[in-house]
Amino acid sequence: MIDQFLNYLRYERNTSPLTVQTYEEALEEFESYIAFRDNGLSLASVDTDLIRDWMESLMDKGNNASTINKKLSALRSFYRFSLKRKLVSRDPVHCVTGPKKSKPLPQFLREGEMDRLLDDLEWDDNYNNVRARTLLLLFYETGLRRSELTGLNDTDIDFGAQQLKVTGKRNKQRIIPFGEELKAELQHFMAVRDAQFTDEHQALFLSDKGERMTGDQVYLIVRKYLSMVTSLKKRSPHVLRHTFATAMLNHGAGLEGIKNLLGHESVSTTEIYTHTTFEQLKRVYKEAHPRA
Repeated sequence: MIDQFLNYLRYERNTSPLTVQTYEEALEEFESYIAFRDNGLSLASVDTDLIRDWMESLMDKGNNASTINKKLSALRSFYRFSLKRKLVSRDPVHCVTGPKKSKPLPQFLREGEMDRLLDDLEWDDNYNNVRARTLLLLFYETGLRRSELTGLNDTDIDFGAQQLKVTGKRNKQRIIPFGEELKAELQHFMAVRDAQFTDEHQALFLSDKGERMTGDQVYLIVRKYLSMVTSLKKRSPHVLRHTFATAMLNHGAGLEGIKNLLGHESVSTTEIYTHTTFEQLKRVYKEAHPRA
């Protein structure tokens, strides 16, 4: 049965040799497991429970979810083929769901690192430095996406109400409040910018040539300055978005409020930050408790 399936892949589907080899290894591994469990079993007589037991044995051996799902995919293709060719009477993989891949937790800077970045670095009053500090503070205090920041215009800022009008994904708009520190920083930045560029412009953040900044330009600035205070591998504007959300949660903000500030469609997307703060709490516990 396995040989018929592999020949089908090779000669009828023109599947790559590497994929054929991967499928062959998975099927032979499953066949060995069947023989180990019960010599009276065959590929045609196994049931769903046995396949689930095989998956559990793979987990016990340390295989990750991605590896197990690849092996399960090979098994699924094999039984679909065998059912169509009437080599088996039923498909035992039909109702089997593979393990979920664990999503990596979002990376973020600690509050002390952000304080060092914004308060301890030397920031002089030239345009590039003022722009860089304003960018960093805006990301940290509002949780904006990079595209949302580059899309900001002067008219999107209401200094009286201390709020931003932000255009997010699918052109959905939301209002984000900001505090006195960011208000003063934005006003100072705009004064320095307007002294640097006297031509009319709509964009809040301008490049060195007086044009609306691109996402890549913003990324390079953020990466440069985050490198000064953190050893994280990721040093992107999105890390500052994660930093904003984590800081809000650590200081008592509710998930629904954070969801609205971030512009998430569902609170389930925002819930990943609860895992982040719990991981941080575990690290604090292990570092501080004498019997941890």
